[in-house]
Formats: sequence, C-alpha cells, structure tokens
Amino acid sequence: MSNVVLPTKGPLLTRSGWSSFIVALILVCAVAPLLNLVIPQGSIWHMSDYAIALVGKIMCYAICALAMDLIWGYTGILSLGHGLFFALGGYAMGMYLMRQIGRDGNYKSDLPDFMVFLDWKEMPWHWALSGSFGATLFLVLFAPALVAGIFGFFAFRSRIKGVYFSIITQAMTFATMLLFFRNETGFGGNNGFTDFKRILGMPMATTSMRMTLFVITGLVLLGFFLFAKWLVGSKYGRVLQAIRDAETRVMFSGYSPLGYKLSIWVISAVMCGVAGALYVTQVGIINPSEMSPANSIEIAVWAAVGGRATLIGPILGAFIVNGAKSWLTVAYPEFWLYFLGALFIAVTLFLPDGVVGLVKKLKGAKA
Repeated sequence: MSNVVLPTKGPLLTRSGWSSFIVALILVCAVAPLLNLVIPQGSIWHMSDYAIALVGKIMCYAICALAMDLIWGYTGILSLGHGLFFALGGYAMGMYLMRQIGRDGNYKSDLPDFMVFLDWKEMPWHWALSGSFGATLFLVLFAPALVAGIFGFFAFRSRIKGVYFSIITQAMTFATMLLFFRNETGFGGNNGFTDFKRILGMPMATTSMRMTLFVITGLVLLGFFLFAKWLVGSKYGRVLQAIRDAETRVMFSGYSPLGYKLSIWVISAVMCGVAGALYVTQVGIINPSEMSPANSIEIAVWAAVGGRATLIGPILGAFIVNGAKSWLTVAYPEFWLYFLGALFIAVTLFLPDGVVGLVKKLKGAKA
C-alpha cells in the first residue's frame, strides 16, 4: 500500500515568486492605508473613498477565487455554485447590520424597515442570533459550512463528478436564489438588505471605518492565502492533487476520497462565506442577485484567467477581470459580457495555465 500519491505537475512558481506576492499583499493591506494618513487628498498617491471601496470589494472576490482554486485547481472539482456560499455569509452579516439600524430606520421601529412595510409583527425565528456580533460571526462560518456539508456529503457519496456535479451546484444556487426572492422568507425579497448605518455601534459611512474594513479584508485575504499555501504543501494537499489527477488510483492506494473532497469543499465554502460578510460591510448591500448563476461562473473565470493550482493566479485573476469590468462597464457597458465570454474561451484554448503560466513561459523563453 502506498503512503502518498504524488501529483504529476510541478509548481509554477519559485520561492522568490511566492515571497514577492506575499510582500505585495502586505503593502496593499498595511502601507496603502498608512500613506493615506500623510498624503493629502488630490494627490495621485492618495486613495479615494471610491478606490478604497473598489479594491476592498475585489479583495473579497479574490478570497472567493482562492477558494475556487482549492477545489478546482487542486482537487479537480469545478463548482458553479460558490456564489451561494458567498451570499450566505453576506446575508448573515447583513442581518446583523439591519438590526444595528434600530429605530433610526424610516419607520422608527425595532423591526427592519422591510418587515414593517410587509406588516410583520415580530422577528422571524431565524433572526434570533442576528442581534449579537459574536453569534453573527459564528453564522458567517456555520451557514455556508452546513449547506456545503449536507450537499457535498450526498453528492460525493453518490460519486457525482465532472459536468454533472457542476450542473447540480448551479441548480442548487439558482433554487436558493428563487427562495430568497420570496418576501415571506424574511430576507428582504428582491431588495435584500441595505441602508446600513452602524457596526459594533460605530458609524459605517466614515473614511476611517472604510479604511479599517479595507485593512481587515486585506489581512483576511493574506491569512487565507498563507493557510492555503500551507494546506496544499502538506500531505493532505498532495492527496487532494492525487485525487484530481487519478482518483481511482488514490482509492486503490488505500485512501477514501470522500473525506478529502468533502472537507476541502466545506473549507472553500467557509472561505466564500467570510468573503461575503466582508463584502457586505464595504459595499453596503446584499440581495439575491449575488446568488445568480452568472456570479458563480465569474468566480471560475477568475481562477482560470489567473492560473489554476497556483494560489497566486486566482487572486491576480480576480483583480484583472474585475479591474477590467469596472472600466468596461462604464466605458463600454454593452460589451462587458462579450468580453468576459471571449476572455474565458481564449484562456481555455490558448492559456491553460492562465496568466501565471504565461509569465513563466516568457521567463523561460528569455532564459
């Protein structure tokens, strides 16, 4: 019986490449906010509130792309439903933020405005923990983990793989989106949650709070990146890569793929849930459209564009694609979706290792 089934592909990045990326993340997370304190507004080096919100939002997306890399790049499981876990974390945080509004809402009621408008008389049972920040943090982790655990257990135990697994993940996300659109579920219907005012009793619409949330998001991204790097370099990570390359041989070697696939599936879902919670605090809104199939597909696009099984690649992919999206949706809004589709096709056909793989090839050609 073999102890470890080794992956067939070597690393795309050298140690210096990892170090450079980690330093770049630290600079974004720590140095940029400090520079804002000493650089006057109007300077090209001063980050505006819009830039802080945009980069903070993209860092949330980068966490999702990193989660996708763990299951798709390193385990070979393509999910088209990770937008659901992102939204669940966002809704858990959104419920807390709605409770923080209190009587400052339009209807001067302890109930959220949308409940008063719909003539609700009391808080639904599933809002019971939403008044506590500690309980909210627990729900941000627990809700995606629970849904992913139940779904993944039955799917992986039934040995559903490939395109069939991708289809049912998308169906699960779409069905949940339709459920959240219904007013009677108590999640705000079409409009979702918005008009947040405070977090932990402190106002949210201030430059200092935006910068604080920006730094927290950057540090969480860095933490998840280091965790993922450690994970894929461990024996556990090598088994995941072996499952990706030859699952049958892994079974014959004495390993049960079910536990490995289910655990990494839940870990990636929790990462997306945390990203969703951070996203809501910075963007200021969460609604069922975050669960749309298109959003989940975009997460896969970020991972593919940057380079699967690299960890760094999906993070770069999230910044590249969303940076282009921010510009194109303003300059050429009617062409954005065509660009996204063409980009995914081009990467699939000509850049299977994404941007990171292309950089390595160019370095090899120069050498």
